[in-house]
Amino acid sequence: MEQLSDIKGLIIDLDGVLWRGRTFLTGVPEFFSFLRTNSMPLLLVTNNSTATPKSIVDRLEGAGVQIKPAEVLTSSQATAAYLQHRFPSGTTVYAIGEDALKSALSAAGFRLQDSADNVQAVVMGFDREISWAKMVEASIAIQSGALFVATNPDLSFPIERGQAPGAGAFITAVQLTTGVEPIIIGKPEPRLFDLARERLGLTAEQILAIGDRIETDILGAQRAGIAAGLLLTGVTSSDQAEASEIKPDWIFDDLPSLTRKLTGTNE
Repeated sequence: MEQLSDIKGLIIDLDGVLWRGRTFLTGVPEFFSFLRTNSMPLLLVTNNSTATPKSIVDRLEGAGVQIKPAEVLTSSQATAAYLQHRFPSGTTVYAIGEDALKSALSAAGFRLQDSADNVQAVVMGFDREISWAKMVEASIAIQSGALFVATNPDLSFPIERGQAPGAGAFITAVQLTTGVEPIIIGKPEPRLFDLARERLGLTAEQILAIGDRIETDILGAQRAGIAAGLLLTGVTSSDQAEASEIKPDWIFDDLPSLTRKLTGTNE
């Protein structure tokens, strides 16, 4: 993509792009106002497996931004969609995660149980109540032949006080225990972006993906053939971006900078 004027739709990350911790970042209402005024399709795409479309819609309403649930795609939703292609309805799954992940799996027709006995798949996402006992069950099921699927590999995520352990930290522990590499649905694998592209109804060349983490948001988009713009308001700093072998197609200081570029101004 040579010019931002060529884009027809946006894939937008959440943490580190629209907010950090509980705080909205500068320029969120103006950014969405521009997109709506110009009738630009968008999809909010997040590796956060604890989020639901409704929770994201409700949160953005607090900033005066109106989003439809259909304009949200989470790693939990994408994981459930992936499993639907692998297993029939009624398949038994052991899931480590919060309500959003378990609800997405149940809605997709999977039967959840609390032990490793006779499960066909283990699904791991972020869980604020993670425990040794849960990881034992996951490890035993995987060693017994269950498919190992993970929502996302993020080792950390930004909060107001710094970085906190992410789903990837727990997933890695189970991977090291079992010696089995999980199938990753979220960024930086292309599966989440491929599903997002299908939902937008656009070609990869018509889309710009916006994110704050170079090793997941940027790499994942580029693996899917989608141009990627890095916002320097989250995990990856300017110095880190400069030193990385992964090169974003665009780098923006913040949302106002991106909005100005989209409007064709630099003031």
